[in-house]
Amino acid sequence: MPYSLEMVALKRIPANRFGVLMSLEPAVGAVAGVILLKEHLSAIQWLAITFVITASVGSVLLGDAEDTVTPVQ
Repeated sequence: MPYSLEMVALKRIPANRFGVLMSLEPAVGAVAGVILLKEHLSAIQWLAITFVITASVGSVLLGDAEDTVTPVQ
């Protein structure tokens, strides 16, 4: 079911935004684990999740900026 919803979403939103939403999955899973399963993540694990999301957002922002810059030959 989730995979089917992802495919529907991919058709309706730009790929770069879809990528950012996909990078949020580890954070949502971690929060669900904390709330529903009473799991505890270490600071390193939370930091790793933050890095994944930040890298995805950064690649989208920098990718858009690179599209507007013409390469020097």
